[in-house]
Amino acid sequence: MRVDFNVPLDGSKKITDDKRIVESLPSIKKIMENGGRLILMSHLGRPKGKVNSDYSLAPVALRLAELLDCPVTMAKECIGTEVMQQVLALQDGEVMLLENLRFHPEEEANDPDFSRELASLGEVYVNDAFGTAHRAHASTEGITHYVQTAVAGFLIERELLYLGKALQEPERPFVAILGGSKISGKIDVLENLFKKVDTVLIGGAMVFTFFKAQGYEIGNSLVEESKIELALKILAEAKAKGIKLLLPTDVILTAEISATADCHAEMITAIPEGMIGVDIGPLTIEAYRNEILSARTVLWNGPMGIFEIDNFAAGTMAVANAMAEATAKGATTIIGGGDSAAAVAKAGLAQEMTHISTGGGASLEFLEGKELPGIAALND
Repeated sequence: MRVDFNVPLDGSKKITDDKRIVESLPSIKKIMENGGRLILMSHLGRPKGKVNSDYSLAPVALRLAELLDCPVTMAKECIGTEVMQQVLALQDGEVMLLENLRFHPEEEANDPDFSRELASLGEVYVNDAFGTAHRAHASTEGITHYVQTAVAGFLIERELLYLGKALQEPERPFVAILGGSKISGKIDVLENLFKKVDTVLIGGAMVFTFFKAQGYEIGNSLVEESKIELALKILAEAKAKGIKLLLPTDVILTAEISATADCHAEMITAIPEGMIGVDIGPLTIEAYRNEILSARTVLWNGPMGIFEIDNFAAGTMAVANAMAEATAKGATTIIGGGDSAAAVAKAGLAQEMTHISTGGGASLEFLEGKELPGIAALND
């Protein structure tokens, strides 16, 4: 089974967040309880195709054993004679974890021989690593050519259910909230969502490219000069399709991006020279909150401001709170991974959302309407 155990470790190799391990437990337990002999594989970090003990999955094996309350065999390698001997020694219901796949350059190169060797360790292949499903690697795509049965696990099923249903048959009104620093990172998502949504709320530094396109002064705020034409095109397209596209009416300004800097709200028509926009303002928060609370489906990807700094986090936290309220009222609320997931966790509201995607890049590509190779390769 391919899992996504790419968890954060601190200096002493202690896991600081085990969410990804916990997310994979339902599929792992299902196989163990049904008497399967389970071989888990994952990558961790970016060891660049070389063995590097800093990126060993050994701490993950220890944590997994604690969570399962049973021993987990840790392999020293992910292919080779010794691993095969360990696999053959497994009893029904036992589990082992292979060492980091990315200690081999062949993993990311989707090398056929490496894929075949991984496949030789088992009879049934399960992919439950949504976070890597957008990459055609040996353990996600290549391996499926050498096994008869290649299926999705419960985690991928849930991702496809929520992200897929939101895109295919959302309950309306369907509101999308898009944040982040650049239009260029979200343009394909916007293009795809324009076919589906009723309302789009825009936040993050990308709003300043829209403002510049409309002729507003934006001070020293971040702007993508090369995307000004594109911003105008997006506004025109939303209008032509009858989509309500909301931009902030006020923003939080500061002279410098630091935790101790003074900041205040200002209308977007009155941004002074030298000031930097770092969050949406209180009037915008209220307007966006009303839109979120009137929705039946809400999809959020990207923060409203520099939420890592508390003084610039009010907009992002307000969106998280509004989404929690919307969920309580019966709306389907979906967080598209990455920074939005981090923001919801920071707000302590992760349990209050319908679904938080585990894949940053994979969620984004899925929302862009792209085919994910790791999922397309499965036969069930």
